[in-house]
Amino acid sequence: MPYLILIAVLGAWLGFANPVHQFPFLVLAFPLGLSWIAFRAYSWQRAFKAGWLAGTLACTGCLYWMVVPVAIYGKLPWHLALPCPLLAGAALGLYYALFCVGMFHAGRRIDGLFLCVFAGLLWTCMEQLMGILFTGFPWMNLSSAFAPWPYFTQLASVVGAYALSGIFTMLAVAILLYSTIQGAAVLAIGLLIVICGFGSYRVSTYKPHGKVFTLGLIQGNVDQSLKWDPKYQTSTVSSYLELSRDCILDSRPDLVVWPETAMPFYFQDETVYGRGVRTFASKSGTAILTGAPAYKVTDPARREYVLYNRAFLVGPDGMDAGKYDKEHLVPFGEYMPLEKYMPFEKLVQAAGNFVPGADNAPISVNDVPFGVLVCYEAIFPELAQKQVANGAQLLVNISNDAWFGRTSAPRQHLALTTMRAIEQGRWVARCTNTGITTFIDPLGRLEATTPQFKPSFLNGKVRANSRMTVFHRFQPWLGPAVSLLTVFSFAWIIILRRKKTNNLDSIRKP
Repeated sequence: MPYLILIAVLGAWLGFANPVHQFPFLVLAFPLGLSWIAFRAYSWQRAFKAGWLAGTLACTGCLYWMVVPVAIYGKLPWHLALPCPLLAGAALGLYYALFCVGMFHAGRRIDGLFLCVFAGLLWTCMEQLMGILFTGFPWMNLSSAFAPWPYFTQLASVVGAYALSGIFTMLAVAILLYSTIQGAAVLAIGLLIVICGFGSYRVSTYKPHGKVFTLGLIQGNVDQSLKWDPKYQTSTVSSYLELSRDCILDSRPDLVVWPETAMPFYFQDETVYGRGVRTFASKSGTAILTGAPAYKVTDPARREYVLYNRAFLVGPDGMDAGKYDKEHLVPFGEYMPLEKYMPFEKLVQAAGNFVPGADNAPISVNDVPFGVLVCYEAIFPELAQKQVANGAQLLVNISNDAWFGRTSAPRQHLALTTMRAIEQGRWVARCTNTGITTFIDPLGRLEATTPQFKPSFLNGKVRANSRMTVFHRFQPWLGPAVSLLTVFSFAWIIILRRKKTNNLDSIRKP
């Protein structure tokens, strides 16, 4: 059993972006190892424990970067910060433990290729739950590991990232059972042909269409530890204005984009810094999208208000032209769940607890509506789906990955964002404070990127697309359908199928 845990753990560590070397195909060893653990276990309790250990170690290794924002920016002592990835890994590990329990029962009651199919359904359902329960954290999306290989990810435009993870899990289990179940090898080869064949077809037949729209992305590279210090506000604003001036002189973009909370003050107030930004937009004749905290007074008499993490659009005339309030907030970073029981304060100390926005609509520049995704909102498929459903013809993701430092997290974050471009068939312009700033085409390919931790700008031409992918059309019922099918399949396995004792004997042998 220990070597099976090692197979699963190494598959996750090396398959997802990591500090050493990423080899995406190895991520298949993660569901393969977990399934093997389930088939080898002699009780569901043992399958649960071994699956939890494997899942915990896998997630802890992939989420090691959590120490950086908690210790450095949250100022939590290192002896308290170091266990944070382990605690998060242990929580996420429960999902993989339950996957092992499900596969334990399935392996003893069903034969044939349906075992592989059930594994895919179960994994898809598991990832969907990861994106919903406890505010959601679908960071370990299996299919996102293949983001550097666009030919392997194009099926996400049909079934979405979660279901594509299920297909990869089906492939992994078919590989595991190739010598045990008749037809498993054929299924594995067939799945590879479908995945790569469709990917090759979509990439080779892709033809850009839609109105050309020019964007300039500004990477300010502002030190996170100094960002909220009032003494550095002047240099912060000046840096963004200088980079924007060079960006406009280089390419005359329709829109200049600054990162999440690029302006560390209340941009809605009449201040010298806000006036400077609006005057710059007016004189240059260029629209600017910038992130900044915002507030809304709820009770003037009591001086009560709520805070938003907002994206402000300043029109080419220097006037406010639209806004987007972040809808899915980061726990412990933007608000504190169970605040009075926590031994530390939230990471962003310059502002109080944010509240989620609502009723956001796409923002338009030059008659091109675009949807905004702030920071890790890009890891949630339903938020990009909502923006496109409301008419967004391209997506703009503004983020501040300075929290992550020089870790693997920015690349993991980028991989998840890439899946949104493929699912929705939209260009994604991704603007971050410290990188990775890039343009992602509807096939998930990076058109250009900036070096990390360097002040820079990036100009690029994208296309405003109004066509809908298959996934976008069927997304509202795809998730519920998979969940119901998984539940009914598991109920059928447990209630109606007799227990078998010899169908996986070769897999169970030590």
